[in-house]
Amino acid sequence: MPIDEARTFVPVNIALLTVSDTRTFADDRSGHTLADRIQAAGHVLKDRAICRDSREEIVSHLHAWIEDGEIDVVLTTGGTGVTGRDITPEAIEQVQDKPIPGFGELFRWISFESIGTSTIQSRACACVARGTYIFALPGSTGAVKDGWDKILVHQLDSRFQPCNFVELMPRLLEK
Repeated sequence: MPIDEARTFVPVNIALLTVSDTRTFADDRSGHTLADRIQAAGHVLKDRAICRDSREEIVSHLHAWIEDGEIDVVLTTGGTGVTGRDITPEAIEQVQDKPIPGFGELFRWISFESIGTSTIQSRACACVARGTYIFALPGSTGAVKDGWDKILVHQLDSRFQPCNFVELMPRLLEK
């Protein structure tokens, strides 16, 4: 899909949350991958954190960033699988106003090209919560590359045609 170079690029303010019981900033490869891609695309990484696979901790971070008028988008990595500790989608469900089911559907379709039927284990998801976009990606480096490079880099670019998430931002809180 084309980028309309006649349109102005609008940088988006993004917060990044890695959900893991074992990762630290020193070894958070997926978080580093996303942070690098966010900045390379011209966006602003406003905040970054790591929290345990704890619904309460995830929800707390999400609420703080949703309430921060400077954060447009929250990206999470990790906790989207099917094991007992994977609860990122449930935490997101607690704060969401509107789900964006097409994101998870498209992510799994794209992921199928890389990992085949193993993509069925991913519960990647997205929503709008009080005017803030939230996108949850799996914790593998390959998955965050697929999610960013093949979906989010385009949808978070105000020049992307025929439409993109950025142009909808002013209208997310409409009633």
